[in-house]
Amino acid sequence: MTYHYEDSYNSYRMVDLESKAAAASPYELVLVLFDGLLDELARTRGHIEGKRYQEKGRSIEKSINILNGLSSSLDYENGGELVAGLARLYDYCIYRLADVSVTLSLEGLDEVVNLLGTLREGWEGVRAARQ
Repeated sequence: MTYHYEDSYNSYRMVDLESKAAAASPYELVLVLFDGLLDELARTRGHIEGKRYQEKGRSIEKSINILNGLSSSLDYENGGELVAGLARLYDYCIYRLADVSVTLSLEGLDEVVNLLGTLREGWEGVRAARQ
């Protein structure tokens, strides 16, 4: 049996994520998801630059799954226009990531990272205001 650094790193990340999620408030949980999403998008960049296209595909799939999770957790009944706007933005990021998967556009990837970084800052502000 071969020991792989990536396997142990992934196991560590999973335990770290599970422990953060167990202790998190709803706002902190959103931030944990955003941090995981931004980390995965950074890996996507590395995979594209390294021409590791199979790994790029997995990273984009994980990122899209996180975005779908964020979108599905929105309170559509009570959130009004803000929630509708967030849903549209999450959908746009999913669309752009699907395009990046095909075109390998780092500019498209950077656009998504910048949008999500701004959203993460907004969620950080909401969390801070609720404390």
